[in-house]
Amino acid sequence: MLRLRCFRALDALHAQVGGELPYEGALDRGFDFDGRRVPFLNRYKGIHRAAAQRGPAALSVVTSWANPYADGEVEDGLGYAYRAGDIDQPDNRALRAAVLEQTPLAYFVGTRPGRFQTLYPCYAVTDDLAGRRVYLRPGMRTFDGTSVPIDDAVERRHIMREARSRLHQGWFRGVVLNAYNDRCTICRLHESRLLDASHIIPDAREEGVAAVRNGLALCTIHHRAYDHDLVGISPDYRVHVAPRLLDEDDGPMLDLLKAAQGVSIVLPGASRSRPDRDLLAVRFERFNRG
Repeated sequence: MLRLRCFRALDALHAQVGGELPYEGALDRGFDFDGRRVPFLNRYKGIHRAAAQRGPAALSVVTSWANPYADGEVEDGLGYAYRAGDIDQPDNRALRAAVLEQTPLAYFVGTRPGRFQTLYPCYAVTDDLAGRRVYLRPGMRTFDGTSVPIDDAVERRHIMREARSRLHQGWFRGVVLNAYNDRCTICRLHESRLLDASHIIPDAREEGVAAVRNGLALCTIHHRAYDHDLVGISPDYRVHVAPRLLDEDDGPMLDLLKAAQGVSIVLPGASRSRPDRDLLAVRFERFNRG
C-alpha cells in the first residue's frame, strides 16, 4: 500500500508539474501514508528505504545528474551500483531485498541540480554480486494502480528502449538547459517549458554524442527551424537565416526568425560547456547545402 501511495503521489506531481520534477517545492514534500509524511527519495545517498516501511526492500533509488550512466546497461536493463563499502551494509541489504522480494521501486535520475526524471514502477531483477550492481527494468501499472513485472520479452525490450531513451533525453535536456541558464541561445527566451535541448549533430549519428558540447538550448520555434535548416549556426557562433526566408514577408513570426540574422548566440559561461566548433562546422555545411 505504501508503494501504491508513492506512485500515485508521483502521478499527481507529473500531472501538475510536467515531465521533469523539481526537488524544491515538489519532491521535498514527500507523500502521505497513515498520517505520516514519507520522503520519496534521499538526496544525499542513492538507496532509500523509508522509516515508515514494514518490509526490508528499498522504496527508491537515485542516480546523480553529474554521472548518470556509469553503472552500465544491458539490452533490457539499467545497471545500478551498490553503495561503496561493505556489501552487507543497510542500504545494500535494502537493494538486495528488492531483488529477492520483487517489490517495485521508484527510480529517480538527476537531469541537473535539483531536477529529476522518474521511472516507476521498476524492478531490480538481477543481482550481480561480482559486478556490485543490480539491473533495473520497467514494470507496468494495472487498471487498479498496482504494479507488476512485464513478462513478455518482446514487450519488455520495447518498453526498456523507450524508458532508456526518455531518461537519456531528459538528462541531456537538463544539462544543456542548465549550461545555458534556461535561455534560448538565439532569442534569449527564459521560459523552461518552451525550451528544448537540440543536438548539433543528431544523436542517431556516431558523432552525435549526448554531451553539452553537442547541444544548444533553443526555444521550440528556433529548435524546429534549426532541425529543418531554416536557421544555422556557424563555427564563429553567429546565426544565419536561410536566404529563402529572408526574401519572404509573411508576418511577425517570420520577422522573429529573420531578426536573428547575424546575431551572436548566447554562450554558456563555462568554456567546457560551449558548443564544439568542429561539430558546428559539420552541421553548418548541411545548412549551406539546404
